[in-house]
Amino acid sequence: MKIVVVGGSGLIGSKLVTKLGGQGHEAVPASPKTGVNTLTGEGVADVLVGADVVVDVSNSPSFEDTAVREFFETSTRNLLAAATDAGVGHYVALSIVGSDRLPDSGYMRAKVAQEKLVAASGLPYSLVHATQFFEFVQGILDAATDGDTVHLAPVLIQPMAADDVAAAVAEVAVGAPTNGTVEIAGPEQFRLDELGRSVLTARQDARSVVTDPGARYFGATLGERSLVPLDGARVASTSLDDWRAQAARQG
Repeated sequence: MKIVVVGGSGLIGSKLVTKLGGQGHEAVPASPKTGVNTLTGEGVADVLVGADVVVDVSNSPSFEDTAVREFFETSTRNLLAAATDAGVGHYVALSIVGSDRLPDSGYMRAKVAQEKLVAASGLPYSLVHATQFFEFVQGILDAATDGDTVHLAPVLIQPMAADDVAAAVAEVAVGAPTNGTVEIAGPEQFRLDELGRSVLTARQDARSVVTDPGARYFGATLGERSLVPLDGARVASTSLDDWRAQAARQG
């Protein structure tokens, strides 16, 4: 099976290419590094020739509200048009748990716009909603930092390892289209402020966490369950301690 991985040079994309290739599929990474630019359309039609599945795990280079929306809408329209012309049988897009529950966030609004384009395309599709990655928790802390303090809301979060994200997306990609959404999450729930303290302590980071119920998350006000999946999510196996141990072994 030929599976084109858009964003195949990134964190999830590179892992996905490796996993699919190890399963015997022709996994083709598509990104500006491989001569494929979904914003301009350069190389898109060529890379999709003979493709059975397209998996979009790309991300915007800018999180500014207008720029991120333009990225996801333009990129997705170009990909969908080329996938339709190529007769692709399954279009998979990676999105975020809670994207439709956080309208204050420009990034989340852009992801919802992307999802709507995919669902309305007429192509058989699957949307995968993942919870936050362990690998990106540091970015959450940095975004919430003011001086020497990190302001985090005491809401639930259920993060997961990037390896588990890639494995789940690979499973969806080789399966039948769901024409709906699959949610995936890690095995443990934490309070976001407590997770922040744990991460800072593990990294010997001197910043302190302030528990702030009004703290925003990339522009959005959080509810108790904004960042955790609904019932029926696929739960991965890698715990935070497991992930930390693996990261330590890898240097």
